[in-house]
Amino acid sequence: MECDVAVLGGGPAGYTAAIRAAQLGGKVVCIEQEPELGGTCLRVGCIPTKAWVQTAHALHDARETFAKLGVGVSEPQLDFPQAAAWKDGVVAQMTGGVAGLLKANGVEWVRGTGRFTSATTIAIEGGEDVTCKSAIVATGSYPMRPPIPGLDSPRCVDSTGLLSQTEVPHRLVVLGGGIIGCEFASIFAHFGSEVTIVEMLPTLIPQEDEDAAKELKKAFKKRGIAMHLEKQCTGVDDLGDHLAVHFGDGESVEADLMLVAVGRAPSVKGLGLEEIGIPIDPRSGIATDDHMRTAIPTIFAAGDVAGRWQRAHTAFREGEIAAENAMGHEAALGTPSVPRPIYTDPEIAGVGLTETQARERYGDAVAVGVFPWVANARAVMSGATAGWVKSIHETTYGELLGLVIVGPHATDLIEVGVVAIDAESTVETVADGIAPHPTLSEAIKEAGLVALGRAIHLPPKRR
Repeated sequence: MECDVAVLGGGPAGYTAAIRAAQLGGKVVCIEQEPELGGTCLRVGCIPTKAWVQTAHALHDARETFAKLGVGVSEPQLDFPQAAAWKDGVVAQMTGGVAGLLKANGVEWVRGTGRFTSATTIAIEGGEDVTCKSAIVATGSYPMRPPIPGLDSPRCVDSTGLLSQTEVPHRLVVLGGGIIGCEFASIFAHFGSEVTIVEMLPTLIPQEDEDAAKELKKAFKKRGIAMHLEKQCTGVDDLGDHLAVHFGDGESVEADLMLVAVGRAPSVKGLGLEEIGIPIDPRSGIATDDHMRTAIPTIFAAGDVAGRWQRAHTAFREGEIAAENAMGHEAALGTPSVPRPIYTDPEIAGVGLTETQARERYGDAVAVGVFPWVANARAVMSGATAGWVKSIHETTYGELLGLVIVGPHATDLIEVGVVAIDAESTVETVADGIAPHPTLSEAIKEAGLVALGRAIHLPPKRR
């Protein structure tokens, strides 16, 4: 089988690259070993997880918000089989949609496992070889499992295993306080599990803004989620009907199920890359330049396997860049502003620099403004006032450096910061813009006004 571009992998980077290459007139083949397209994100990652987030939000609203708004309901009960069916239905619709998009764009989907035998040939296990002029590697990543004694127990699952559970565990231990661990901890706490997080670093979501991490810790503590920070798991005992998880200096906790969420590694093994001259690193994946080009000029890599970020939305853009260059056009990734959404309760999102990063880079020439949701009318009327919006800018030219949001619809609102930072906007542009009223988006403008010392809807600070 001959084509212009062969794409190995059908996840966000892969199917995007395939569609974009086809739009540019190429004959494109997309090789995917799983029975559905969409990769980790659509099948066992972002999409099913956030479908459960919606269920968790609904439970929260029914328990804590409806009565405030004058809506009387009986005590809500989680119908977990229905929640799982809803999740699976969303996944089926989205993965089916990707298959339809490939077909509509004339991309041929080859089902099977591919391996490079040369720079222009991919052997398909049990099928016909694919010969191409250019290739794009988009094989994604997989959950890592540290070498901890007892972690091979069937009660120790990764995110894929947790999404396939048929009942809610009474006691859930989450190993890892990063994004994935905290999202599942938040979900299952709403589902009724007794949740315990064990994290070896001193904070949750350690790569996010420090104030946001503190806010999440405070919210989790209020919700009864136990957190053991700066504690390393030393072993797990499978006692038949439950687990004993050991950590720290002789501490332990019992659990019915354990989620192992300590990060993901690029899927680079078994692809034949080293044999054809492309170096691979088991932790950082495939090295690429700004055009997503590997050590072989006609082979590109995009998404988690390329090692820059592990986010579906960055994979989309990397796939586009790889496809355009594979088709002979000139495109560069550059340094885009990458949003960092976290679907916990409360939601957290950031873009650009955190406050700590800004001060490390610009020293004292940094100003910060924080506007609390309790001063925002739309948040008050919706009954969701936990959290704030933080605006970060440098004071020499007023350029906006970062935006951090904790609270209602943070993951949707952060796009304002993405556009502003990519456009090199000043804080005045954001603060002086006319925001619709009453909306949550007003809080972004208000945070800018606070940073400029011109707050309208907050009392002035005492000198």
